[in-house]
Amino acid sequence: MNSQPPVALSERTISVVKSTAPVLEKHGEELTRHFYERMFRENPEVRPLFNTSNQAGGTQQRALAGAICAFAANVDQLEVLGAAVERIAQKHAGLRILPEHYPIVGSNLLASIREVLGEGATDEVIDAWAEAYGFLAEILIGRESHIYTIQARNEHGWNGFKPFRVVGKERESDVIVSILLKPADGGKVPTYKPGQYLTVRFPDGEGGTTMRNYSLSSAPHPDHFRISVKAEEGGFVSNQLHELKLGDKLEVGPPCGEFFLDLSERHSRPLVLLSAGVGVTPILSILESVLAEQPGREVVFIHGAINGHTHAFRGVVSELAARHENLKIHFRYSEPTESDRNHRWHDSEGFIDAELIESLAPRKDCDYYFCGPKPFMASIYRQLLAWGIPGSQVHFEFFGPREELEAHAG
Repeated sequence: MNSQPPVALSERTISVVKSTAPVLEKHGEELTRHFYERMFRENPEVRPLFNTSNQAGGTQQRALAGAICAFAANVDQLEVLGAAVERIAQKHAGLRILPEHYPIVGSNLLASIREVLGEGATDEVIDAWAEAYGFLAEILIGRESHIYTIQARNEHGWNGFKPFRVVGKERESDVIVSILLKPADGGKVPTYKPGQYLTVRFPDGEGGTTMRNYSLSSAPHPDHFRISVKAEEGGFVSNQLHELKLGDKLEVGPPCGEFFLDLSERHSRPLVLLSAGVGVTPILSILESVLAEQPGREVVFIHGAINGHTHAFRGVVSELAARHENLKIHFRYSEPTESDRNHRWHDSEGFIDAELIESLAPRKDCDYYFCGPKPFMASIYRQLLAWGIPGSQVHFEFFGPREELEAHAG
């Protein structure tokens, strides 16, 4: 693999890589399963950089297969992959991926292509993919270096992981707990863009570490971060976080993520915020921030929950609506209890759908931000596409490989 990728890919390389797209699509998941198994065997030092639950469920393998196929098909028009490159760079920055990790991935990927495709992986194919991978790696390394520089230069910023202390905990529902985190040295925290997340590094119980991303669930505060975590069934890290006590320490990375509301932009369009379940966490950060920074903007907030037991931040959002005439809120429960009905803790029953959104939004031409479980996300995404909403007005955060959502919505 060349250590210095070319400024642009050669026409021959583009032609060869594009020609491999059909066979990669056919063997994609087989290839990526082989790749991960090979890399973890040959380079076990990189295993902590990968989500073990996504590995076990196969979602990481499918996501990588989709990404490789997309890269092969669009290698001659990489601008199509611009959003994906930014998303990957932000994820990598959260995990503290460094330039020295790229040769490890590259060598194992090329070896896997040769081993899985057999006679189809000619020297010409391997050389073309080596050049293409080196080219993409250089783009990502450059973008990630820029992210690291900004993180370090931010007031109270840092690179890598630093110790934080738990200074507050609050139960938001039967399944969600908010955790306040303050630097262990007593210092301040940097600001962030509403919608972004933190990466938490946690002991895995086997002498190593594992990492997870958790959305920041409040508007920026100078003294602490707040994350709100759902206890997932069988979720090692989420359940450990629920057990934390005041004073316990965590290793935390700087805020990252390409899903955020840019408060420097001023839009006359209304803002529609849609969430379900724990997807409310980044949406609440956006809601609090826009009300503080753009108090005149029309905002519609729609949240779906199973019932009152699982509904987080009901009181917080209701209080915001009482103080801001420009904020319209609506809570929809899919399985409300009699107590929910008696207390009128929800406004309607069922799932969030196009009819509900259209009845509450002042018009279809709005800016949409949404987050929640896969079926909810796919339904909203599909509906906004059907309405012809421009991509620049559709923003979402998906807790998992994004390719899974796009395949589900398609």
